[in-house]
Amino acid sequence: MPRYHNIDNKRIQFTPEEETARDSEEAAWADGAVAREWVEVRAKRNQLLADSDWRAMSDLTLSDGWTTYRQALRDVGGQADPSNITWPTEPS
Repeated sequence: MPRYHNIDNKRIQFTPEEETARDSEEAAWADGAVAREWVEVRAKRNQLLADSDWRAMSDLTLSDGWTTYRQALRDVGGQADPSNITWPTEPS
C-alpha cells in the first residue's frame, strides 16, 4: 500500500527512495521492541527494589522472606520474555 505525505493539504505519494527509507525506519523500530520492553521491566524492578531498600539498612535485620524477594527481583532479568514476566510476591 503506498504511503503519502500531506504537504499543503495535498496528498503526495512517497517516492521509491522514501518508501525504502521508511521501510528501514520501521524495521529498525520493530527490531528494537524487545530492548524497549526490557528497559521498562528493569525500571519496574529497580523501583520495587528501591521501595524495599529501607528494609536492608544496616541497623535492621532482613528476614529470609525479604532476602528471597529482593533476590528474585534481581533475577527478573534472567527470564526469557519481557512481555511475560513472573514478578515475585512481596512478603507480608
